[in-house]
Amino acid sequence: MFEFQWPWIFVLLPLPILVRWLSKAQNRASGAALRVPFFAQLRSLSGEQNTPAVSGNKFHLLLLSLLWLALLAACARPIWIGDAVAMPTNGRDLMLAVDISGSMSQEDMIIQDEALPRLTVVKAVVNQFVEQRRGDKLGLILFGSQPYIQSPLTFDLDTVNTLMNEAQVGFAGKQTAIGDAIGFAIKRLRERPENSRVVVLLTDGADTASNLKPLEASKLAAAEKIKIYTIGVGATEMRVPGIFGSSFGARTVNPSADLDEGTLQSIADTTGGAYYRARNPAELQAAYAAIAALEPVEQEQEMLRPERSLLHWPLLAAAGLWLLLALGRNLPALPVRSNAVNTKNEAAQ
Repeated sequence: MFEFQWPWIFVLLPLPILVRWLSKAQNRASGAALRVPFFAQLRSLSGEQNTPAVSGNKFHLLLLSLLWLALLAACARPIWIGDAVAMPTNGRDLMLAVDISGSMSQEDMIIQDEALPRLTVVKAVVNQFVEQRRGDKLGLILFGSQPYIQSPLTFDLDTVNTLMNEAQVGFAGKQTAIGDAIGFAIKRLRERPENSRVVVLLTDGADTASNLKPLEASKLAAAEKIKIYTIGVGATEMRVPGIFGSSFGARTVNPSADLDEGTLQSIADTTGGAYYRARNPAELQAAYAAIAALEPVEQEQEMLRPERSLLHWPLLAAAGLWLLLALGRNLPALPVRSNAVNTKNEAAQ
């Protein structure tokens, strides 16, 4: 939609006419200083036209009028207003901290009788969770032996999903640094508005590499009013085949024996969050669904209409008109004789 921001500027449109009328009135009041009775005869003898070139004056006046109109249009600030876009007003600032240590390659997540690596299932569930957070600012922390920011807080959730899908086991080392991952999240969230700072931390083990202990990190998070939800992922039992893949010598093991559930529960309790145990894909999906219910997406929105300035168009038009006027002034004037003078010259010949 096109509009002028300052349309009242166009009240100045008749200003040149008013100035011209006032100047003529002043000239009539002052009167002529000297009148020559035979001036018209002198002009006729010299071959000059008694009246000005009407067509030339009209064209000149038209260019001046268009130039004035273009300048007023530029001063009125023309803009193009786009379609309304919904913008979130009070969405949450949510950091996803995902473990990509060596143990996340364990194939104990069963889907349709097929054992899949933990990280593969986590990617699918996290992507689904991210898609439901339209209106929140999401960030992504990946951690192993050390944490790193894969994505800062952003409304671009498609990019967050892309970066999550690109994560690979072992990129950050084989060990697990839960406490340092929480410390990274605190640094990213401490300057954000209160009552909207949330961390969802997923791991399948115990802290083995942090400089900042997980319980100390949780106390710092609580002091900064950051709520942490923790998820422990991994099956509780897995069948290990025997010799040459047969049942001879097969045994059942607990692939999540290293999971420190006590620490994860304490982190959640200290910060006002909750701890969830995900032994299979269904429980993992249920954990993220429960977190989504506890931290609903803010529905209040404001509508924003993007604006684009069109000021350059009337300015370009004014420059073009000024150029035409300048060229017209510099063109040589052609003498125009009246019909009466031409007749006298023909008679004299």
